Amino acid sequence: MAKRKLILDIGASTLKLAEFNVGANGAQLVNYAIEQLPGPADTVEDAVLLTSVLEEMCKARGIKPGPVSISLSGQAAFTKFASIPFTGGQDRFDQLVRYEIEQNIPFPIDEMVCDYQVLGESASGDKNVIIVAVKTDLSEAVCAAVNAAGFQAESVEVSSLALTNAVNASLSEEGCVVILDIGAKTSSLVIAEGDKIYDRSIPVAGNTITREIASAFGCSIEEAEAFKRERAYVSLGGVAEDEDESVDKLSKICRSVLTRLTAEISRSINFYRSQQGGGVPVKFYLTGGTALLPQIDEFFAESLQIEVELFNPFSIVQSPTNADEDQLAADALQLGPVTGLAIKAQTSKAGTVNLLPPSLVSARADVAKLPIVAIAGVLAITASVLCIMAVNHSKEVADVTLQNVLNRASTIKKVDLKVTKAKEELDVMAKKASDFNELLTRRASAVSDIAVFRRALSDGMWIEKWASSPVKSSTRRAARVTVRGWADDMKAIVDKTKGTGKSTASEIVLERLKASNEVVAQSVKIAEMSMIGDTISQFVVTLEFGKSAEGESK
Repeated sequence: MAKRKLILDIGASTLKLAEFNVGANGAQLVNYAIEQLPGPADTVEDAVLLTSVLEEMCKARGIKPGPVSISLSGQAAFTKFASIPFTGGQDRFDQLVRYEIEQNIPFPIDEMVCDYQVLGESASGDKNVIIVAVKTDLSEAVCAAVNAAGFQAESVEVSSLALTNAVNASLSEEGCVVILDIGAKTSSLVIAEGDKIYDRSIPVAGNTITREIASAFGCSIEEAEAFKRERAYVSLGGVAEDEDESVDKLSKICRSVLTRLTAEISRSINFYRSQQGGGVPVKFYLTGGTALLPQIDEFFAESLQIEVELFNPFSIVQSPTNADEDQLAADALQLGPVTGLAIKAQTSKAGTVNLLPPSLVSARADVAKLPIVAIAGVLAITASVLCIMAVNHSKEVADVTLQNVLNRASTIKKVDLKVTKAKEELDVMAKKASDFNELLTRRASAVSDIAVFRRALSDGMWIEKWASSPVKSSTRRAARVTVRGWADDMKAIVDKTKGTGKSTASEIVLERLKASNEVVAQSVKIAEMSMIGDTISQFVVTLEFGKSAEGESK
């Protein structure tokens, strides 16, 4: 008998909800909905937006909420492949995995939900593992928002691994394959080869093309996005490929951005081969909304000299029986991760990483105990009824039977007290959950600080590393922030602000931070500046947020 399975994939700009029937003969997509998000859901503050969008999707598509598996975008999680020796038993192995996590994740481990999956053994006998982590408060916020829409979050996973599951399930040949999911904000690159997985999030994607179009044509981001969707394609080279000059210019902008993405892909492949002993990729799969650009597969095949294929999730699951075929074909490239989670139980290659927050894991364990108490009550009542029936069978045993009934009644009372106590505990947990939903919008100071800093950055810049600590004898909070950005974008920022006296993008960022009411202006300084290769500039900012212990104003 087929089992209903709900999958929710939370991307940088879109939300995908899919309903499957999963049985012995595989999985069939029954219904699905794709909706644009009003903002990225990769912070606790933004996660609350999911509730209203989910409710509208369910109403529009007639999808009934229920237990759901959640997939987060790669940019919201940290992933790492490692080979770890299995010595000293499972406890020792878990300690080594924890040490690996502490050494590679730029946040305290007690602030993260971490999990790992053993993929197999290396040639030296070590265990190959994929380690995945996400911030606990983000996982809790996402689950709370999803639950508020009537669903029950039963697992939290990562879209790149879910997509890998889907591609692995469709492979007929063995060897090294590359999977590129080009989303709106980032491109998720996965290299899969047997027991090896390499995962990387690249900050070059659909929004990068849109910003370049807006800059080149002097139009708004909204107009540039519409222009891209309606007329853009990827130029394959040549002086002029289109008689329409504006369309030809548009195609070359797409090629220019994707050339930068290709350079990052080549670096990742070289790193994978040199550091993890990987093989030469034999197949390149494209998916994601931006993969709909005409000629994009030919561009990557030409640039990387590899066979390129648009990934079709319906090669491994059945499509809806009454679906609009044209619409389904247009949406297929966005349904890879949900397909990967749907067939997870159908293939031994599928991963089992689960980043469900500890609070929900504990609550589910407590609720699971309630049926045991209820069964005990039913058994006690049944025994009492049998005792009463025995009274009618023999007058001689009436006194004995009566005593048995009284004993059973006492047992029932005890069970009833346990059930009542369990219900009270459940009510307390429900109250805590309600309070947690109410507090979602009241952010912790660290999240607020990051939001303030992000507003000071320009397009083409991103936060690479964040280290914070309280200032002694003060309510201020010190931070050391590493910022990276594309060198070309940083130069363009400086060019646009000529006449302000600022000669570097870092100086512009510092002035914006000093102007913020949330920042101690005199504390803002540049600690380091450097270049990473020829394309990326990096600088380190030290600053303080908040007020001093004496309450002085900044």
